Amino acid sequence: MDFKGFDQPGGPGSGGTRSVKVMIAGGFGTGKTTMVRSVSDIKPLTTEETLTQASAADDHLIGVADKTETTVSLDFGKISLNESLMLYLFGTPGQERFWFLWNGLFKGALGAIVLVDTRRLASSFRAIEEMERQNVPFVVALNVFPDSKDYPVEEIRDALDIPANIPVVACDARDRASSRDVLVALIRHLKDRSAVALESR
Repeated sequence: MDFKGFDQPGGPGSGGTRSVKVMIAGGFGTGKTTMVRSVSDIKPLTTEETLTQASAADDHLIGVADKTETTVSLDFGKISLNESLMLYLFGTPGQERFWFLWNGLFKGALGAIVLVDTRRLASSFRAIEEMERQNVPFVVALNVFPDSKDYPVEEIRDALDIPANIPVVACDARDRASSRDVLVALIRHLKDRSAVALESR
C-alpha cells in the first residue's frame, strides 16, 4: 500500500519516514488493548490493573464477564505501514472514571479508530461523541466477538448515528492482519479528507 502521496499538516508527506499519532478509543471492554497488542511491531506498553468493584455501577459486564483487567491510563505501541509511514498507537482507558484523561491523550492525534462491541452498542456512544467534539477524524471498527450477532453494517451505522462519510469496517482485534486493515482504512479516510480539503481551497 502506497501512502507517500498522503499529505496532512503534521502528518506524512514527502521525504523520509513520517510519524503519525493515532488513537484507539472505545467503551469499556471493546478490545482496545487487544488491538494494540496484536498489531504493534514492538512489545506494547500497557497500564492494565486488576478490575475492582469501584466501577461496578458504571461498567456493565454483559459480554465481558470474564474480563479481569482494565486500562487505567493508556496503551502504547507502534507499527510501520511501509518505509515512509510510522503510526504511534495510543489506546484510551474505557472506564468512565478515567475519561478525564482523554483530553490530554488526544492532543496531536491525526486520527482515531473507535472500536465497537456490537453486543453493547451503548458503550461506544461516548467515544463517538468525543471524536466529534474534538474534531478528530475517525473510522468505526466493529470488533467481532465469538458470540456477536452478524448485524448488517448499515444497521449498526443507523443505531450509532454514524454519518455516511465515516467508514465502518468489521475486524477481529486479536488478529494482526485484521487490525492492520483497520489502520489502513483510517489512513485512506485521512487521505480522502485531505484531498477534499485541498479541492475546496
